[in-house]
Amino acid sequence: MGDRKFRPMIGIITLVMMLIPLLTGCDLPQVSAEERIFLNLNLDFLGEYKLPKMNFQETPVGGLSAITYDRQRDLFYAISDDRSDFAPARFYTLKLAIDSTAPQAPKIQTVNLQNVTTITNEDGKPYAKGTVDPEGIALSPLETLFISSEGIPKQDIPPFVREFDLKTGQWKRSLPIPKRYAPKIEAGKLVQGVGDNLGFEALTLGSISPGAIEPFRLFTATESALTQDASPEHPQQGASRNRLLHYSVDPSHALLVSEQLYSMETPPEGALYHGLTELLAIDQGGHFLSLERSFGAKGFSVKLYQLAFGSATDTIRIESLKGTLPGVQPVRKKLILDLTELGIRLDNLEGMTLGPRLPDGTSSLVLVSDDNFNPQQVTQFLLFRLRAIAQDKPVH
Repeated sequence: MGDRKFRPMIGIITLVMMLIPLLTGCDLPQVSAEERIFLNLNLDFLGEYKLPKMNFQETPVGGLSAITYDRQRDLFYAISDDRSDFAPARFYTLKLAIDSTAPQAPKIQTVNLQNVTTITNEDGKPYAKGTVDPEGIALSPLETLFISSEGIPKQDIPPFVREFDLKTGQWKRSLPIPKRYAPKIEAGKLVQGVGDNLGFEALTLGSISPGAIEPFRLFTATESALTQDASPEHPQQGASRNRLLHYSVDPSHALLVSEQLYSMETPPEGALYHGLTELLAIDQGGHFLSLERSFGAKGFSVKLYQLAFGSATDTIRIESLKGTLPGVQPVRKKLILDLTELGIRLDNLEGMTLGPRLPDGTSSLVLVSDDNFNPQQVTQFLLFRLRAIAQDKPVH
């Protein structure tokens, strides 16, 4: 009788051994590491709309470098990439009318301008000509807009991320920026900081719950590598090593949480310009999109990626990103769409935001181009349907 107490255990072990081949067979779904990290996104192109050249309230409408959506009011706000050359630095309020005659294929029917708002500096005055280069915009739950500037290195003007009142455009506060981003010129040569027209192009708020105010997350990234991070292997107009900043923000404080490495893809052959133009948080699970845009003899090319920050190394204490970087993990990326495959002529796409729900309940994604105030270019709006296939539901 001494071994009777072990007999039930022997039976259980035998049963488990018999089940192992069944549990590891082909009937059990195999999930890759990539599938656990990234959403299985589906992106349907619904069409384009070209905004006619125009003036609005004595300002030339153009240079729309970034766009953000106000779900409560069903309005969009777009920053004009104007260094106060044509009119004071400003953002426009837009209304997009969606034609839902064909529910499965809605289109942008019209884009109507509602208002233009001048943004002011710490002294309450409009920015003087050549003192600001506005590029990114993001709506916050504080009834404010965060706006980023690339800075103007040739004039020793650093980049910024600042908060402005939604109604008046008045400056409210500036977020802390590490010193390494500020331009430093020695013997007439830029040796540190953002490159010319290569600063904080991308800006987004982390997705938040309806009604939530504090704290929220804010992310910004350089269009290309900082001067001290660029090298022949990773040049500023090539597969550059960009930096991405992550903030925690509440009504009275803004804390820099971390910094990550964003590695640009190799640009198309013959590209003259190649950079990260936008970031976008798409849900409350930490999923993001990024927009990489190139320009060369063949025109514009644009690629859309999904991002995962979870395993990325904090680079806040790394002074230079040149050379080998043992142990440094960049932000992970997955290609979602090469927009050159859409069969349309692309312009200088720089802005991206989630828009209103489409008739079938899915999320819309809106892209906009910066026409550089060039008569040969257009302000192009692109409309997409965006959903996560696995959940078969909208991503926000």
